[in-house]
Amino acid sequence: MDSTQQVITRFAPSPTGNLHIGGARTALFNWLFSKNKKGKFLLRIEDTDIQRSKDEYYDQIVSTLKWLEIYWDEEPYIQSKNIESHVNVANTLLKNGHAYKCYCTEKELEEEKKLYLKKKIPYTYSKKCRDLIEPIGDKPFVIRFKSKIEGKTILKDLVQGDVEINNRTIEDFVILRKDNKPTYNLSAAVDDYQMKISHVIRGDDHKINAFKQIQIFESMKWKIPEYAHIPLIHSREGKKLSKRDDASTVEDYKKIGILPEALRNYLLRLGWSYKDKEIFSENESIEFFNLKNIGKSPSKLDFDRIKSMNEFYIKSTEDESLLKKLVYYAELYKEKIPKQFHETIKINLSFLKNKSKSLEDIYNNSKYIFSYELKEEQIQKIDKSKLNIIKNIYSLVKKENNISKDYLKNIFDKIIETEKINFKDLGQPLRIILTGSEYGPAIYDIANSLGLEEFVNRLELFITKIDKNIKN
Repeated sequence: MDSTQQVITRFAPSPTGNLHIGGARTALFNWLFSKNKKGKFLLRIEDTDIQRSKDEYYDQIVSTLKWLEIYWDEEPYIQSKNIESHVNVANTLLKNGHAYKCYCTEKELEEEKKLYLKKKIPYTYSKKCRDLIEPIGDKPFVIRFKSKIEGKTILKDLVQGDVEINNRTIEDFVILRKDNKPTYNLSAAVDDYQMKISHVIRGDDHKINAFKQIQIFESMKWKIPEYAHIPLIHSREGKKLSKRDDASTVEDYKKIGILPEALRNYLLRLGWSYKDKEIFSENESIEFFNLKNIGKSPSKLDFDRIKSMNEFYIKSTEDESLLKKLVYYAELYKEKIPKQFHETIKINLSFLKNKSKSLEDIYNNSKYIFSYELKEEQIQKIDKSKLNIIKNIYSLVKKENNISKDYLKNIFDKIIETEKINFKDLGQPLRIILTGSEYGPAIYDIANSLGLEEFVNRLELFITKIDKNIKN
């Protein structure tokens, strides 16, 4: 690369589904590399698959990248808006003898494939139209690129090292379909050239495409960008991660309450390393990132490690910031948290952080604060012989206006001794009464979270319901 050339990278997703976890890592690596080199990071939406591309997926990709705090430096490039340029380049290649019209029908091509299959050899187009001199009337045609037959093409890959391929193995690939629509390899090459992309960083499943795109660049006498093909992400079982796998998209992680900082840090370390460091701030990520430290082998997705990293970020995020993330998370995936409870939750975040590994955990562990309902089926689980004990606790707390841990412990110890019961016999009914659930935080933590007034109100509500049931 010319040392005076500005580094420009791009992330080029297709809007045919939610952003895949592998795509998010590719975007992150492109963004970090460009920032490390004080260059530009661009977003290109490859939407030429009309049938599968949808606006909702475009919006989802954009919002997900913003959620990950991966921002692009110019307005997104929309590939479908540049089709005229793609077609013009195809016709230029045709005119200059680097491409040709292929009149083979689908039936003829199918027969070719069957023949190759019978011989048990990989199929590549036979090139039967390659040397046609005269056009065949008005018969429909595609335009195929005239791939090199002799020699080798070398890909100087910044991650994989030098990779070479015998040119004979590169088929004469279609660059323009019968409906005059360009194919992926032509569109990608033209867009990369026009966007002045200096480095193409993408998954290594695109390696074969690089050889094709290099030949297009060479035929057009364009400066070839540098390529870096990063290994794919595999499942824990070592298989290629597909869109059908659980937790294969960023949205899957958002739904279970993974913080963007945690997921971004995890993706950074997934196949890349810097010494023995695990946690990186944004500035550190930009400063230390390079391509040479990307491994050549596929990385395995480790969900336990993601949760562990998320737990770290949950604990280290400032309360005000974490509250905003929790409120946003709840609005998207759960029940909205009423504003009047925000401050109460914020006050209790120091406790909630220690009990939670995700925003979903914090939400579930704090739900009793803002979404309380004492259902009849829960009341039925409470031993009615404990009613007088509950009334006694209610009277003592209301009289003393005190629900400190020391005061409650003193009351509970006396009741346990007098009634000859275990703490569980006391704690479980209290938890149901105070939270509406059998499961939740310790009673002392619940009391602290609710405050005196709400603590008393919930005990009173239970007593009123029970007394009403007895009368009826």
